[in-house]
Amino acid sequence: MPKLIIFIDGVVIKEVQVTKDRTSLGRRPYNDVVIDNLAVSGEHAVLQMSGKEVYLEDLNSTNGTYLNGKAVKKQLLKNSDIIEIGKYKITYVNEAAQAEFDKTVANKADAAGLVTPAAGAASAATANAGTGFNAAIKVISGAAAGREVALVKVVTTVGKPGVAVAAITKRPQGFIVTHVEGAGKLTLNGAPIGTEPALLKNGDVLELAGTQMQFVQH
Repeated sequence: MPKLIIFIDGVVIKEVQVTKDRTSLGRRPYNDVVIDNLAVSGEHAVLQMSGKEVYLEDLNSTNGTYLNGKAVKKQLLKNSDIIEIGKYKITYVNEAAQAEFDKTVANKADAAGLVTPAAGAASAATANAGTGFNAAIKVISGAAAGREVALVKVVTTVGKPGVAVAAITKRPQGFIVTHVEGAGKLTLNGAPIGTEPALLKNGDVLELAGTQMQFVQH
């Protein structure tokens, strides 16, 4: 079942299951998802479910609705899309499409040279598969070198708000990283990451806003 993970300034504040054909988002208390912020219109946007597909539609809001950094009027959502309403970031998660999504991510990672040819896309999809494993991001450069952040939440954000922010999302098959905002580039093992998420494997090195971090599993 699709769900929304809502966060602000890198902190997850709530998770909402999308169960209705029409789910409204806005500042007014009668909305299904209430976002109490003056930058958010009373009736700001709506999610419309049609079968397995979910569409995001802006309701002529004052400040607009953004999807992966671009203003949208109406757009089909895909797993791990980032919706921006005011200062809030909302990650769209479609668990029903997860297996297909992970396979797609693995294929893209393989095509981009982010996994070894011998491993292949299928191996990449299961590189950090399983449940109950521990993972963390370890800072390896800069003033915070040596600091380790456990990846225990569904979504963990790293970086500097206003400069560059990335989101690391926990999935049944492992962890993916997505560039969320900011002009600072996000790289994985030296290769730039664009708008598409990338699958992480043990030992991968991320660089964001001049800080290097390593993805580790224990």
